[in-house]
Amino acid sequence: MINVTQVTVFVFSGLTDNENLVPLLFVFFLLVYMVTIVGNVGMITFVRKTSKLQTPMYYFLSYLSMVDLCYSSVITPKMLFDLLSKKKSISFNGCALQFFSFASLGVTEALLLSNMSYDRYIAICHPLHYVLVMTKKKCLCLVLLASSIGFLQSSVQTSCVFNLQYCGSNLIEHFYCDIPPLLKLSCSRTLPCDMVTVFFICSCGIGSMLTILISYSLIVSSILRMKSAKGRQKAFSTCSSHLMCVFIFYGTIFFIYLRSPDSDFKQQDKVVSVFYTVVIPMLNPLIYSLRNQEVKMVIMEAVQKCK
Repeated sequence: MINVTQVTVFVFSGLTDNENLVPLLFVFFLLVYMVTIVGNVGMITFVRKTSKLQTPMYYFLSYLSMVDLCYSSVITPKMLFDLLSKKKSISFNGCALQFFSFASLGVTEALLLSNMSYDRYIAICHPLHYVLVMTKKKCLCLVLLASSIGFLQSSVQTSCVFNLQYCGSNLIEHFYCDIPPLLKLSCSRTLPCDMVTVFFICSCGIGSMLTILISYSLIVSSILRMKSAKGRQKAFSTCSSHLMCVFIFYGTIFFIYLRSPDSDFKQQDKVVSVFYTVVIPMLNPLIYSLRNQEVKMVIMEAVQKCK
């Protein structure tokens, strides 16, 4: 018989052990979080209040901004608080809630990006049927489907990870609750959880990525057949911002999760995690606003009205 005491509190190792970097990191990430809030709230407001932006593409974009806002808020405030705290602790239930929210919003974002690629495919390859295909009801159903899958898979993963026994060290080598460092702490058999993680990463992550690749293969083929150079340029410009967000998001996600469970979680992994949990939610509205002529025109009109 082995005396097993379940861990009730986890402690994060944090972003850095260098105390001299803490003030700089705190100011930097506070500014990033403020820009994230302003950028995403601004994008949601512009889309909802501007008649020019009442199209399916911007409908999806407003929901992407909403997800980014929540996604960042799950991680960043706690991370900022921990930077100034000597003991970076979180309760067992708090850790489960943070992971559940993070995982559900992350998959929802991935599926929203694939919905947006489908929207661009219909707009460019079947422009005459666009209004009939991308109705408000269909757009709402696609958003609800993405959210439902996100929260369903997160429920399964959360119940799997947090039903394990944690009876040894409670030090999480990370700055938030995530699967790889949590599984390393468990004194239970983690193979089932590893298989569940790989299944959902492959089905949701790679599945949505394949949808995007197929959509854009058909889009590029259609654009190259266009006779008008101006038409080709306009079609490419509407897709470039979305493609940029896709490559940044999926590149960092696959780097962290599609790897051997036995690999060590190093400082470079924390840097990549910071990028997709804190920086990407800030970049998405900036990329769409700076590379999209319609959004830039709406912003300029709003600035002129304020003046």
